Amino acid sequence: MSEAPARLYLITPVLTDASFAPCLSEACMGGRVAAVLLRLAPADERTLINQVKALAPVVQEHEAAAIVAVEGEADLATIAARGAADGVHITGKATQIREMRERLKAERAIGAGSIRSKDDAMTLGEAGVDYLLFGEPRPDGSLPTLESVVERAAWWAEIFETPCIAFAPDLDAIPALVATNAEFIALGDAVWDHAGGPAKGVEAALAALDKAEAAR
Repeated sequence: MSEAPARLYLITPVLTDASFAPCLSEACMGGRVAAVLLRLAPADERTLINQVKALAPVVQEHEAAAIVAVEGEADLATIAARGAADGVHITGKATQIREMRERLKAERAIGAGSIRSKDDAMTLGEAGVDYLLFGEPRPDGSLPTLESVVERAAWWAEIFETPCIAFAPDLDAIPALVATNAEFIALGDAVWDHAGGPAKGVEAALAALDKAEAAR
């Protein structure tokens, strides 16, 4: 079980170019962002590498980790290495995790999401991931219920040492997810679409995190 305060993990919309860089910078200036998952639209390898080269430093200059995911087929290991990202995020099977670990060694983090069952979570954990992500939006944009994400994250955090991330569909969900002892709380549109802008979204999220941590 984690005893450290939960940290913030941001998930971008699916990006087709590097024009999201100002939003990334603004969000990271909101403070204490641990990592950002850069979700990239399908493209050729050179284009994807160039996108990572443009976006990852924006995150890294704020001492946050830049994690890369690509919608569809892509050589993530090459893209992350040549783009100088800090890690990759995949939705594949355990065999893909093992292959990715063999290629990336311990130089970059490997995360996994789109976890359908507890058995899937345990299999991925045994395969060598650095974290598991529970509750993120499905490919069609729908979300699992908050109750199911709370149950899954609490189960994992109680039993396993591999860190987990719990996705918050909105700021109001943060207290319930902090109570699971998940190491990270993930946010997407709740930050990017915040009425005050991404930095204010991060500030509001951190205030909710701090308040929930203080109440534990």
